[in-house]
Amino acid sequence: MVYKSIMTQDDLDFDKLHIWHPYTSTTRPLPVYPVASAHGCELHLASGDVLVDGMSSWWATIHGYNHPRLNAAMKTQIDRMSHVMFGGITHQPAVDVCRRLVAMTPDALECVFLADTGSVSVEVAMKMALQYWHAKGEPRQRFLTFRNGYHGDTFGAMSVCDPDNSMHSLWKGYLPEKPVCPRAAKPFRRRVGRGGHGGFCASDGSAPP
Repeated sequence: MVYKSIMTQDDLDFDKLHIWHPYTSTTRPLPVYPVASAHGCELHLASGDVLVDGMSSWWATIHGYNHPRLNAAMKTQIDRMSHVMFGGITHQPAVDVCRRLVAMTPDALECVFLADTGSVSVEVAMKMALQYWHAKGEPRQRFLTFRNGYHGDTFGAMSVCDPDNSMHSLWKGYLPEKPVCPRAAKPFRRRVGRGGHGGFCASDGSAPP
């Protein structure tokens, strides 16, 4: 299949009738904006208009769109294999990225589990916590969450979001209920100084900026 760079009105009509976009109604869908290309933080529309993607593609495009180094890595990888399951199988790119991650983390954090989305990573973390306490023979099975928290859209991740003030409030009564703490009473507004946030976090937080 050859993909067109410019969407036609027929394409948009098909989209409206047959494609269910996230967070929208199937009977009264929100308008969608046809993107022709993307670069940096900008989405270039088929109309010629440019949008700034302030959400960074749901927080996943931290280096921006069309980054030359990432593009080159993806093009090299796709010629070898697009994807293989990770159960009982490994490959060099996985070893390379995990080796770098282990080198960055403290000694106690030396094992990497790879997940493909933020919601899945929350689900995995919850399962790890349950498995840890089960292995220790302690029946600790409840999770504590915070007001105004958002952790993803899969079922387990939704259960640790704010049950009343989040986009998942309509699911209340269906999700497992968790004890909820109030959010921090005082927001962090302190200047972090020349060392930046990294330097501040590496200190005890009491040194003057």
